Amino acid sequence: MDWEKVMQQWDAFEHLDAHLRVELDNLSQEELEDAFGAQLSFGTAGMRGVLGVGPNRMNKYTVRQATQGLAELIKSEGEEAMARGVAIGYDSRHYSPEFALESALVLAKNGIKSYLFRDLRPTPAVSFAVRHWEAYAGIMITASHNPKEYNGYKVYGEDGGQMPPEDSDRLTEFVRAVENPLAVEVADEVEARDSGILQIIKRETDDAYFEELATVTIDRDLIQEMNDDVHIVFTPLHGTGKYYGEKGLSNAGFTNVHLVKAQSTIDGDFPTVESPNPESEEVFTQAEELGRQVDADILLATDPDADRLGAKAKDASGNYQLLTGNQIACVMLDYILQAKSDKGELPSNGVACKSIVSTNLADRIIESYGLDMVEVLTGFRFIAEKIEEYEQSGDHTFLMGFEESYGYLVKPFVRDKDAIQALVVLAELVAYHKKHGRTLVDALEGLYEKHGYFLEKTISVRYPGLAGAQQMKDIMARIRREGISDFAGIQVVETADYLVGERTDANGQVEALSEPSSDALKYKLEDGSWVAFRPSGTEPLIKMYLGVVADIRQAVEEKAEKVEAAVRQAAQ
Repeated sequence: MDWEKVMQQWDAFEHLDAHLRVELDNLSQEELEDAFGAQLSFGTAGMRGVLGVGPNRMNKYTVRQATQGLAELIKSEGEEAMARGVAIGYDSRHYSPEFALESALVLAKNGIKSYLFRDLRPTPAVSFAVRHWEAYAGIMITASHNPKEYNGYKVYGEDGGQMPPEDSDRLTEFVRAVENPLAVEVADEVEARDSGILQIIKRETDDAYFEELATVTIDRDLIQEMNDDVHIVFTPLHGTGKYYGEKGLSNAGFTNVHLVKAQSTIDGDFPTVESPNPESEEVFTQAEELGRQVDADILLATDPDADRLGAKAKDASGNYQLLTGNQIACVMLDYILQAKSDKGELPSNGVACKSIVSTNLADRIIESYGLDMVEVLTGFRFIAEKIEEYEQSGDHTFLMGFEESYGYLVKPFVRDKDAIQALVVLAELVAYHKKHGRTLVDALEGLYEKHGYFLEKTISVRYPGLAGAQQMKDIMARIRREGISDFAGIQVVETADYLVGERTDANGQVEALSEPSSDALKYKLEDGSWVAFRPSGTEPLIKMYLGVVADIRQAVEEKAEKVEAAVRQAAQ
């Protein structure tokens, strides 16, 4: 793009929002080139970027552009799709309410109905609303756990899951066909409301969600028995999780829930944390202070849109240990399987799903119950696709899905990550283990002693600016071209290249992969460890994953250190 011509077009636009006008007048040449020299990427996960002026930033005009693309897609499907409409939600970030309304008004201008939440809601509530209202699509305005400077735009299909690759590719084409975001027209808000084409969602959708959430609890008698002894600290990190989280725990029967009050205010600046990421130790500082005051068994944190859940669990010595997303998923999965088995409710065709970069400990756990683990590409939409497949065929019963990045789903009335479901399940399993004289840390150690010690790590390298995307492509191309035979002396026995759709074993035998094309590489090692490389779909970075296994803790830690060094070297 000729950034100067694009910048001049925006500068000449007489209706440019005042705050964007001020920003435009104060940007340096380098900042102008970055803001106007490219379009904000719209891909399989929607779009996410820094707030600001220009086509390479999140602002109401780029939101209008994305929504016009969605409108064109819906119109191509006919009047029924237009009448079914779009469910729209938003989180606590700056301009989230405005972006949600802009989306609804673009749809209204195109004759498409929308269901707009009256105030902020978690991402899982929007996924649920798509299904509840039988909408054709959904929009969630959120940048998940990114810093305060960001916002984003996620699109859901009619099943409540993020759009599958084929549909998202069509949507991307429609979005890119909208050449000038400044020219997208919107309807009048009052007229849209009065006509009914814009419908404001109040509490009826919440009530339906909580009715379904009640089915996540497995053993209410256990909760009633242990409630007085279980203390939970919860922080929504200035986001959407407060109402849903508190009500979900209360409905399940937990009364000793202690809210971190300073982090319960809705604030897009996230003033108490550097970044509202529940996988970070830093966000638990205030939760841990409160936890020590009330002798809490567990500290729980949801990110701003409440699709991710992080936790710190008290150990036998009274200290709080930060759990990884993989560890949280494994203790949840083991409890679900054990509790259902104890009640005689474990289905013989039960199955769990995880992403290709999630822990193999979960495989060992579910296999010990005689059931299967299904592995899918990274992105919860692929788990949603499996759920839809199981419901259509009736061959399997979905028990749980998860990604290592702190995303979990227990019941499929939602088709994306749902931190509220996970919140309720974690509280219940804390009660279960406390009844049996164990902490959650003890329970995790027991899984390691039974199935082996597994250690996973994610390494992210950022490639910002206009040259970043090309750098990432070059690195992935070089790794493919040169190949990798071992990591830290541990031989590669299988290479899966999801971009070309091929799996190659150590003897050079090639077989086709069934998964959709995706820019990802995964290497299985001879000792059961694995390594993967994948460019992020929403941020300018390459993620490198490793998962190692050994019989004892010291051995797995030493092995992980060596493999990590080899992984970093391979990506230089």
